[in-house]
Amino acid sequence: MADSNDSIPSHTEKIYLGGKEHRIRTGCGSVSVIVYGDQDKPALITYPDLALNYMSCFQGLFFCPEAASLLLHNFCIYHISPPGHELGAAALGPDDPVLSVEDLADQIIEILNYFGLGAVMCMGVTAGAYILTLFAMKYRDRVLGLILVSPLCKSPSWTEWLYNKVMSNLLYFYGMCGLLKECLLKRYFSEEVRGNIEVPESEIVQACRKLLDERKSTNVLRFLQAINRRPDLTEGLKRLHCRTLIFVGENSPFHSESLHMTAKLDRRFSALVEVQACGSMVTEEQPHAMLIPMEYFFVGYGLCRPSQLSESPRSPLSPSCISPELLSPESMGLKLKPIKTRVSLDV
Repeated sequence: MADSNDSIPSHTEKIYLGGKEHRIRTGCGSVSVIVYGDQDKPALITYPDLALNYMSCFQGLFFCPEAASLLLHNFCIYHISPPGHELGAAALGPDDPVLSVEDLADQIIEILNYFGLGAVMCMGVTAGAYILTLFAMKYRDRVLGLILVSPLCKSPSWTEWLYNKVMSNLLYFYGMCGLLKECLLKRYFSEEVRGNIEVPESEIVQACRKLLDERKSTNVLRFLQAINRRPDLTEGLKRLHCRTLIFVGENSPFHSESLHMTAKLDRRFSALVEVQACGSMVTEEQPHAMLIPMEYFFVGYGLCRPSQLSESPRSPLSPSCISPELLSPESMGLKLKPIKTRVSLDV
């Protein structure tokens, strides 16, 4: 356990709705971690996508009552922010280290050691999913399982590399300008919720846009540069034997990459859930689509649903709402085949 001086309690705990911020000094700089729940429970760590933190990347999932009950019933949640992405973060200075994806993965092991954690469950979105996958490859004995949302695993394609370079130039010359935010929102959300001339953008997109206003362009640029220089993880995926549950929105720009990753993972330990009419950030756009697959993923670890949900015949976790295929006796509690969900846009 690190010295108590290394942990700086949050002065704005009301913002975190009961969570407590720890500012942890690592060999690669300071990292903010928000902790929710009973620290005697198994740990679940989260890592967000580019320019996001837990408020803008996981709030929809944790504000979904059934999902929040399922997760907090079984886990203590540790929300890790990329350097400079936490709420109220100041701009990183020239003396702050320029980090690679390897450095970001290495920060996580120092965070686990700080809290005295052993093996943890991991949940990441897109760039955050890449960082957690890299972490799982480097520190296999410290990962129980991976829940990856629209993950990256390959080096950037020429299209993505060029798109990222455009965003880098916008960040460098114009900061968090309107065009940059539009590029990011297109990365996160489907057209259905981004809106158009006839249909206004949804509340979740409006909320995300406001939270992006708080990001410092220098900090976002550094994370983007690290992600744009990422190595290909494909060769190591077959040797990744922790259980892995992948969600991907069918309208995500990274849909094909998620399918590629699923094909390269050992099918005995992995499953794919494709969410229809959804962009990359399933955690915000359709968090309810994650409920039942997550529950049956956790069954493989001997974890259970909260009793108040299992007693309700209307609960989304009720067996009557579950496809018979998901009830097959697989080692991880999931039928290991692509599962497509259909959620009405009118809901």
